[in-house]
Amino acid sequence: MRVETPADFRQDAIRRPRRNVQRLTSRGDTARLTANDCERMNDAKHPSQPPRLPPNRRPTIPANGAISPSPVPDTLKYDRAAKRLHVGAGFVDNVEPTVWDYEIDGRQVITQWFSYRRANRDRPLIGERRRPSALGDIQPSHWLAEYTTELINVLNVLGLLVDLEPSQAETLERICSGSLLSATDLENAGALDVIGPSTRGKRSKDASLF
Repeated sequence: MRVETPADFRQDAIRRPRRNVQRLTSRGDTARLTANDCERMNDAKHPSQPPRLPPNRRPTIPANGAISPSPVPDTLKYDRAAKRLHVGAGFVDNVEPTVWDYEIDGRQVITQWFSYRRANRDRPLIGERRRPSALGDIQPSHWLAEYTTELINVLNVLGLLVDLEPSQAETLERICSGSLLSATDLENAGALDVIGPSTRGKRSKDASLF
């Protein structure tokens, strides 16, 4: 006997748009999946592009700032006064200082990102700075166009993260200044009940092989 799968139900719903299709869930309950449900799942709206800052704040690469494929850039510098990020001989304009300074776990995101794409990748800025695997020697011979796309994406995302910081700080303040649960509250709720030691893996004294 052939067991029908969710894919079968979906195809059946598409073929017969006016018919309700029943499918069993893992709990044994019955759920109804209509043709409209299938269409919504199939045509789910996804962003047409990666996250972007408002147009007037987006990092941009002017025509005279294009990052040349060759030679592969090996330097990354930032001009705070001009808000310009220099990548080799090319540059990106409209990069806010807060974006350049953005750190995660004490590491500057932009410099970390560039260390894996620059010409000299012998010692990427991560971890204990040990010499990477020999596989790391297999690298593109030029600066890839996708690197530039990635850089623009990263700069936009970091800008959006900076925008979130005030609301994140407010949320943290509300949490820290809010009421706290005492040990008594937790005990009364049974949250501190101690579970006895596990017997898993222990053999009974009377256990035998047969």
